[in-house]
Amino acid sequence: MEVINTLGRRKTAVARIYFKEGSGVITVNKKDYKVYFPTSVLQYYVTQPLELTALMGQYDIKVNLDGGGVTGQAQALSLAISRALCKMNAELRPILKAKGLMRRDPRMVERKKPGQKKARKKFQFSKR
Repeated sequence: MEVINTLGRRKTAVARIYFKEGSGVITVNKKDYKVYFPTSVLQYYVTQPLELTALMGQYDIKVNLDGGGVTGQAQALSLAISRALCKMNAELRPILKAKGLMRRDPRMVERKKPGQKKARKKFQFSKR
């Protein structure tokens, strides 16, 4: 099996992964994913596609992550892993799609407007 290269995005986070057969090592920015994502919720985001398809521990994943915060990065990585699994075996797509792992979440931060404090919040109004 050759190396499968996919991309996942969430907010401003971008995950580029290299997916190949191996012993189940997930390396994120040259660190183990449990070191990079210290909380169990973020680790669950990363491993969810592999656990749903019962392929945990069969593939090595090398990840380059940049942009965004840790939650956005974990969700971007989840999407990239799901896409790689579908490239490898198209029969896995319905399982991942049913859990919503094949959809790129389009929600982004709304921009700040001029003359306002934030995107929607205004400066305090003073009558006198």
